[in-house]
Amino acid sequence: MTILQAIILAIIEGITEFLPVSSTGHMIIASSFMGISHDDFTKMFTVNIQFGAILSVVVLYWKRFFQTVDFYVKLVIAVIPALVLGFLLNDYIDSLLENVVVVAITLLVGGIILIFIDKLVNDTVSERELSYFDALKIGLFQCIAMIPGVSRSASSIIGGMLQGLSRKQAAEFSFFLAVPTMAAAGGYKLLKTYDTIQAEDIKILLLGNLIAFVVAMLAIKFFISFLTKYGFKVFGYYRIILGLILLGLLASGYKLDIV
Repeated sequence: MTILQAIILAIIEGITEFLPVSSTGHMIIASSFMGISHDDFTKMFTVNIQFGAILSVVVLYWKRFFQTVDFYVKLVIAVIPALVLGFLLNDYIDSLLENVVVVAITLLVGGIILIFIDKLVNDTVSERELSYFDALKIGLFQCIAMIPGVSRSASSIIGGMLQGLSRKQAAEFSFFLAVPTMAAAGGYKLLKTYDTIQAEDIKILLLGNLIAFVVAMLAIKFFISFLTKYGFKVFGYYRIILGLILLGLLASGYKLDIV
């Protein structure tokens, strides 16, 4: 992986991590076009730079992270399903991280869902206290995003809205939930691959995390405002268009770096 390729992937991570468009899917697409999706370091890099993205949540919402024990208990409850399934299905999930076909299909299907979700879920509710059972159900919804292209942000936000949370409240809990979820995923991947990291790789990882951190801060501020005003529909159309373009390229015989 070159410095330029690392910068491109880090920018993509920062922009897409908290938008309902699938950061993993976009990085698979980008790395496939660049011909590096099969590289083991690329797989580790795309997971590791999530540390930079989640740090942006801690910085932006640092006051919210110094709350009661109840707040942390809910985060732990919500992250447990992802930890269990992630551990059990780790090898299978890794095999999907190279497959652009899977990403194209899930982008398309997810886009259709986002177009109609605002009509299916009432967003006129007032903000209320999140229960432990609500947290668990949101955590289960988040697990759907283990399929590349689904979007962790979209699945957890929709899961929150289905529990009666407002868009803003569901989005913010999704951001908070990203911290332990992605820290665990990144930490586990790093633990498995740390012995393969070379000295020059460390510089690339640090650069990637820094860029992802800065870009993610800007993306979060934009997303909360946009989602509250306009909902999911725009993101749904974007996903559908991107999914159709990918399927069209694959059908026409365009060679991507896929399995």
